Parts: sequence; C-alpha cells; structure tokens
Amino acid sequence: MSPDPLLTVNGLVKRFGGFRALDGVSFNLHPGEVLGLVGPNGSGKTTCINIICGLYAPDGGTITYDGRTIGGEKSHRLVKAGINRTFQSPRPFLSLTVRENVEVAAHYGDPAPGFDVDALLSHLELDRYAHRPAAELNSAQQKTLDLARAMATEPKLLLVDELAAGLNPAELNRMAERLRALADGGMALLVVEHLMGFIDKVTDRVVVMAAGKEFFGGTLASAMKDPEVIRVFLGGGHHG
Repeated sequence: MSPDPLLTVNGLVKRFGGFRALDGVSFNLHPGEVLGLVGPNGSGKTTCINIICGLYAPDGGTITYDGRTIGGEKSHRLVKAGINRTFQSPRPFLSLTVRENVEVAAHYGDPAPGFDVDALLSHLELDRYAHRPAAELNSAQQKTLDLARAMATEPKLLLVDELAAGLNPAELNRMAERLRALADGGMALLVVEHLMGFIDKVTDRVVVMAAGKEFFGGTLASAMKDPEVIRVFLGGGHHG
C-alpha cells in the first residue's frame, strides 16, 4: 500500500436547509485499499460519496485527491482526473446495447490508447450480452454494467454505492471478488453498503458513521466488538 493517501477527507460538512447531513467527517483512503462506509440510514454515507464525485459542493471542510483540493469541482472534470462511481439504482442508456453503453462511458472518460472494451466486457462476464439493449438485462446484470461503465473511464478511485443490494449469494461472492481484484490492481475503493457479509468480504477497514459524523475507524471485526458501534446499529436499525 502506498504511504500517501490518494484521498483525504477532512472536516467535511454538508447542509440541506437546517439539516446537517455531514457534520465534520474525516477519513483517508490509500491506493489499493477498500474502505467501507457503514452506519444507519441518514448517517450521511451516500451524501459523502455524492460530494467526493462532484454531485454536490461541500459547505465546509476539504477533500484532497492525488495531492490537490477538489471540493466543488464538477463531476466530468473529476472523471477525467480518475474518480468515478456506481449508483444505488443503475442508470444505463436503456435503448443502447451493453457494448455501446461501455463505449459511451469510455469516450467520456478519455481512457488510455488501446483501451479494450471487449476485454472489459469479458472480464465482467457481460460479453454474452454485448449486443443486447441494456433494457433487457436483469437487476444484477445492470449493476454489473454500471460497474463496467465506471471501470471504462479507468479510475484511480472508485466510489461504490450499494452495489450488493438485490444480488443473490452467488452474485454477491462474484461481485466481492471483482472489487477485491480491482484493489489488488492498485485502485482505491470507497464502498457504501448495508450488507455486513459483503463488507466483510471486500473491505480492509471501515468507517462507522452516525448523524453525519464518523465515530469509529478500523477493521469490521473490531467495529463489531465496539460497544458504541453496537449501540448505534441496534439503536438506529441494522439496515442503515
């Protein structure tokens, strides 16, 4: 693992009217590391991802990526800088084929010369659907296509928002293997997820959030032994 973080989030604040969705969140993430963001509903996990990828501008704090401050930069600039994401609900171009969806994403991200769309589709086991409209894919296949579109921009930092939801156990294992392989190749991944079994398979560390703040950082095994973490999860519902 690189000694220097690729991503440093320091004192991040986001307000929606009078509500503080994020209230001073801080963490860092290294190349080749998978960091999980966990916590009850409303704890600010997806808001955090939305700010890092440029969907929202922060109201306070700093985000440093690859040595520069990026808070408030537009999403399309951040994609070209090496940050991309998946969504809770995939948003493919339904009338385009699977291959065309990935081609559009690759063009948007301006990947290195020689980028091979077919190799990516084959790697994610989407090659058999390459010429089908995305509308014909089931939920698990659309999530895999969403991952393919994000990977097509060749990110250094991948933000993964509830990729596991709705997948069966075999699909969960396969997805976990894919994410670990990306990290083994040097990519940094920030994973928001409810399913603790999936988090356990993919993460090196977790940050536990509640009410817009982080209050625990460490391995999932140590988090699950921490009385405060247990109180937050049992008190706030385990599905957060």
